[in-house]
Amino acid sequence: MHDPLGVLSLAMAAAGGNVDGFEASQLVAAGQTLLQRSARLVRALSGKRAAILLPTSPAFITALAASDGRGAVLVHPLAASSEIAWQLKDANVGAVFTTSALVARLPPELPLVLLDDAPRSARVVANGESRAVDLGTHHGLALVGDTATPGRDEECAIVYTSAMTGRARGAILTHRNLLANARATVDAMALTPVDRTLALLPYAHLFGLTVTATAPLLSGGSISTMARFDPAKALELVEEKGITMLVGVPAIFAALVQTIERRGSTFRSHALTMCISGGASLDVQLQDRFTDLTGVELRQGYGLTEAAPVVLANHVGAPNVRGTLGTPMPGVEVMIRSGTTDASLPDGEPGEICVRGDNVFVGYVNGARDGLRLSNGWLHSGDRGCRNPDGTFRFLDVIKPMFTRNGFNIYPRELERVIHELAGVIDAHVYAIPDALRENDIGVQVVGDVTEAAVRAWCDRHLSQYKQPTAVSVVTAVR
Repeated sequence: MHDPLGVLSLAMAAAGGNVDGFEASQLVAAGQTLLQRSARLVRALSGKRAAILLPTSPAFITALAASDGRGAVLVHPLAASSEIAWQLKDANVGAVFTTSALVARLPPELPLVLLDDAPRSARVVANGESRAVDLGTHHGLALVGDTATPGRDEECAIVYTSAMTGRARGAILTHRNLLANARATVDAMALTPVDRTLALLPYAHLFGLTVTATAPLLSGGSISTMARFDPAKALELVEEKGITMLVGVPAIFAALVQTIERRGSTFRSHALTMCISGGASLDVQLQDRFTDLTGVELRQGYGLTEAAPVVLANHVGAPNVRGTLGTPMPGVEVMIRSGTTDASLPDGEPGEICVRGDNVFVGYVNGARDGLRLSNGWLHSGDRGCRNPDGTFRFLDVIKPMFTRNGFNIYPRELERVIHELAGVIDAHVYAIPDALRENDIGVQVVGDVTEAAVRAWCDRHLSQYKQPTAVSVVTAVR
């Protein structure tokens, strides 16, 4: 291969980092061994994409490596079966890397690779047959190359997002996109081989994959994973593992603050130096309180899936300007533009946040055009902000029809479309209910001949767990 370190998984393996004690090179070698030893898997993936439905774990890195040569759809572990089926069909997926616990969420008859015991072994299930594949006798990887080589321009990952018109669209990220953003993260966060990251976010979310997997491994660091967030356990791991970097959404840091406060004392780690929040707007009071309790600055950033994802951050080594999104990531240009004329706006004037750089995606699956706008290399974020005179940026509000809940994007039109499919529903309206801890909760107002229980049951079957409504009201249709 001319540029081995231009492939995401190989670049992750080359610096000597590890995940939960497994060397990254071992995890990646296991993925490549899987392809070499399973002709059935290779046939299933011929001319098709792969998909990964896994919790945050070392196995995720093995699955990425086994997807080499084709784009991998990153499926959120909280997604509903109907959402998963849509993504797999839309992206023309030939096989799914998953675990036995998640198989029931997948369409029947689709070839599967069970990674319950990765990186030691895997089980390939296809055409009614199940066959074990030994991954533990590989000889590892000896990778030599330019660590600054640009990523390859081939598909690497597909993430479904931007359901502004009712259907999620698969954003296509290349090796170049993801490596550019991860390397920028290494620079902005000043990561080194001595850093230890606690991965609390799903790797199916690019904030988790880029900031808590790829960047730490590119720097040769160590990662400890949590498949499901628990604030008390997270604080224990920070102390036990000597965690230096903690990354999460505002709801995670709010939960950590609550847990520390219930203990009636502060929390002082001998190692923790970097705490980064993204995914939703961060309240300054939460920043202040977190720093008071831990002695560590809570730095806010900003990004979006189509930008691989990090666009702005309060960089380590620079003043943490609380209440701001920070400054552009290395190699990323950010401009505030007028929504009417598309002209660049001066400092202090609100407009749309627009982004340009190697991190910006190449488009959506099947050429879909109802997601975010990409024009002359500039990605229009659908978010409104302004640039401050000191060069930092401030988030103001959302232009696109969505809101956030626990750091996840909620698209009302997507939920309304799903609820409309329930027999007896005439109309549905989804709205945000402001919540101090979770940013927003979800309200649903339905018109039709249905019950609240029926609406909730339908949502439970057809929507991700984080999209479940908090409040449901039903207005009986007038006959």
